[in-house]
Amino acid sequence: MTHHNEAPNALNTTDPWADIRPYMDSEVADVLAHLARDSELLDALTRFRLPRMARWAPSLARKLASHAVQREVKGVTSVRDFQMRIATYMERMIRTTTDAFEVSGLDKLDPNSAYLFIGNHRDISLDPAFVNYALYQAGRDTVRIAIGDNLLKKPYVTDLMRLNKSFIVPRSARGKRAMLAAYQQLSSYIRHSITEDKHSIWMAQREGRAKNGIDRTDPAIIKMLTMAKRNAERDMVFGDAVAELQLVPVSVSYEYDPCDVQKAQELHDLATQGSYAKSEFEDIRSIVAGITGDKGRVQLRFGAPVGADMATPDEVAGEIDRQVIGGYRLYPSHYLALEALGEAPELVARKTITRQDRERFQARLANVPEALRPYWLLQYANPVKHKAGRLTLK
Repeated sequence: MTHHNEAPNALNTTDPWADIRPYMDSEVADVLAHLARDSELLDALTRFRLPRMARWAPSLARKLASHAVQREVKGVTSVRDFQMRIATYMERMIRTTTDAFEVSGLDKLDPNSAYLFIGNHRDISLDPAFVNYALYQAGRDTVRIAIGDNLLKKPYVTDLMRLNKSFIVPRSARGKRAMLAAYQQLSSYIRHSITEDKHSIWMAQREGRAKNGIDRTDPAIIKMLTMAKRNAERDMVFGDAVAELQLVPVSVSYEYDPCDVQKAQELHDLATQGSYAKSEFEDIRSIVAGITGDKGRVQLRFGAPVGADMATPDEVAGEIDRQVIGGYRLYPSHYLALEALGEAPELVARKTITRQDRERFQARLANVPEALRPYWLLQYANPVKHKAGRLTLK
């Protein structure tokens, strides 16, 4: 690993990815020292943990939060140290908010190979966190995580994400040329990570979470991934550029989605008003809700690397979809939603559903506002239809 001692965001010619890559071990101490003094982060923490003191004695609240941050990261001098602190929180989160966390398919992947894990996207922070936890449990190195710059409105959020091995995906670059340059930089970074650094990556199969329960890969992402190689070697065969990346589809299935009501609200607003206005801290709130909310059972399934016999981005996207949908675990919640919508009774009839499953589902549905129920139910019903080939995809 090469180390640089410049300030974390300094652009430098020897490091073409300095402004998008995760932080390196040599940068960790400076970033943590800066975070412990970051007034925006401290204010956010005090609003969350000490709301009354934050209102009546803000400077005292900030001082206490600063001490808490320093105490929390004491002895953290590397990215691995930082992630080990996160691992203890992950263990607690899995213990308190899931009924089971099952992993399959990872044992078929070479522990000494770097892979580009590309998966369905249901939760902003949990999807890659579960992938990381599965790798950590198997004694393998964690992934570098692709994260959209639309989530990084606050510098402290960017810092925390980059300490956790995230790299930045440009979504806000203005103009075609700027966007193209940003994607070229991203494409070359991802390829460098897999082929040179031998460091695995996780990214979502599309921009934004699947709000309606329909998981589909965006072929534009495949184009971006092969862009650097095709630009460097004009006569490069497309399938070879794909195979070199070791793309492995990953399915994450949640029995219950802690953000299901918020997603239903978004779908409802889009359907009834034609647009949805995101509130200022909504993404942060979604992250917190995802972490703290009840998820029931969770399954993570790793697929097989996509081979070189692919001729187009659409073919690659189709193969990722086939593996993601094939590996998706359907829970009683999915069938009960289909039943509540009165659709495909023959699919529901095949499933054994316990009284306990039914009661739990009804209790959750009872808390969903009437107007949002059809959208809420669709999120759970669509995966059953998708897997059975009953979805009419526009």
